[in-house]
Amino acid sequence: MVCSLVVILLFSISSSVAHGAGAGRQRYHVVEDVLNPAKPHVLMTQVDFGPSSTFGIGSGSGSSAWINADGDPTVVSQQTMAIDTTVDVPWIQCVPCPIPQCYPQRIPLFDPSTSSTAAAVRCRSPACRSLGSYGNGCSNTSANADCRYLIEYSDDRATAGTYMTDTLTISGSTAVRSFRFGCSHAVRGKFSDLTAGTMSLGGGAQSLLAQTARSLGNAFSYCVPQASASGFLSIGGPVTTNSTTVFATTPLVRSAINPSLYLVRLQGIVVAGRQLRIPPVVFSAGAVMDSSAVITQLPPTAYRALRRAFRNAMRAYPRSGATGTLDTCYDFLGLTNVRVPAVSLVFGGGAVVVLDPPAVMLGGCLAFTATSSDLALGFIGNVQQQTHEVLYDVAAGGVGFRRGAC
Repeated sequence: MVCSLVVILLFSISSSVAHGAGAGRQRYHVVEDVLNPAKPHVLMTQVDFGPSSTFGIGSGSGSSAWINADGDPTVVSQQTMAIDTTVDVPWIQCVPCPIPQCYPQRIPLFDPSTSSTAAAVRCRSPACRSLGSYGNGCSNTSANADCRYLIEYSDDRATAGTYMTDTLTISGSTAVRSFRFGCSHAVRGKFSDLTAGTMSLGGGAQSLLAQTARSLGNAFSYCVPQASASGFLSIGGPVTTNSTTVFATTPLVRSAINPSLYLVRLQGIVVAGRQLRIPPVVFSAGAVMDSSAVITQLPPTAYRALRRAFRNAMRAYPRSGATGTLDTCYDFLGLTNVRVPAVSLVFGGGAVVVLDPPAVMLGGCLAFTATSSDLALGFIGNVQQQTHEVLYDVAAGGVGFRRGAC
């Protein structure tokens, strides 16, 4: 039997968009529609931060000087890290990391010199060569030169530094020895000051999943909660495997061009109980399951169909101006209950994922946008994943969704 390790998510959902008129700090309160129970009434919610978990990095001397907040004397540093399913190399900011070369973080920087097990990966080692496109040369020309890494994100953010190994502690007890990660000494772009870096769970050989697959199993799941709730990250499989646990499953598609990505086939959208008329070819590029993206991006043809149906269902409410890339926004000022049409996503294999009301609207706006073309990859963002346990069963080749998990 393979055991799963569960880590509590500290909070959820990072949003760079401003909030729609009248959204304020209201929260969703779901009540039944007396005319149509399938259509919920809701209030707006405010969500602020991206999925993140706490991990222990490094091994101390065993003296009381190393005891952390959980009372574990073997862990040098607890680090809160964002969770990203689209990149492979885990990384944290390390000493030295001066501002503005690095971003300010509320958590103390990890100092490798305080860990008895921290070591730089040598540039000529197999581990360094395995970085592939993430490799960034050597610290110098000597035989003992340190391996360097570089991660460049699609939104022009980046991080660079030394590739290292150290002991990773999950859930305060289970140690992953010689865990490989990036020790960042420079970043570009905006990162949350609540996190020290990113725990990468992509499909490549450097990710947390790949480094723990033999001992824990080649699967993981997480649940992104709504505001004020708690979510989780489970390494090795779902949180529970009893006979009553039911996932809506769809085949996992891997990209030969970018094996880091986990793709699924979105095949349809249902609004207020009616499936939209969208040609199947529109979804042929596939959609990336992305824990770090906020908003789901649909092919333009699919997005226009969703927007048209949504606007028709919401015609009783006054529109407001666009908010960033969100172009379907409403003025709910003074309203107590807002009637929002039910929206479901239909995936290959017959999996139907019913979205909770806060996963449909964000800050008074329809929480979807369009990609650049119908030929571009779509993205399933973390707003739409809220309250679902999302299971990435890489070994079995499937992605599962379990509603109401957090």
